[in-house]
Amino acid sequence: MSTIEKGQVMTANRLRDGEVVFLTRAGTWNEKIDEAAMALEPQATAALTARAAEDEKATVVTGAYLFDAERIDGRVRAIHMRERIRTLGPTVRRDLGKQAEGTAGAFAFQEN
Repeated sequence: MSTIEKGQVMTANRLRDGEVVFLTRAGTWNEKIDEAAMALEPQATAALTARAAEDEKATVVTGAYLFDAERIDGRVRAIHMRERIRTLGPTVRRDLGKQAEGTAGAFAFQEN
């Protein structure tokens, strides 16, 4: 049986190129959602928020916010469609964005 963790992931846009990025456990920003740190309790949420605020102040990223996600067998999927689109790319052209690159993973635009 698959283990499912539900929590929150921090996302932002990297200022140097505008790419959607996710905050990792190492405190760096990565384009792959599967590398994202998932906050499962309030203290972890506060730590992600504080780190994102530091990086916004240092002009590394902009527009940082937390969103609901789940990790299933090591793969992360946004709960809401807005973040799935930010993560994967356009929904009308699957030949564009990360889904076309093959980095979308197993959760590309699947419904719950």
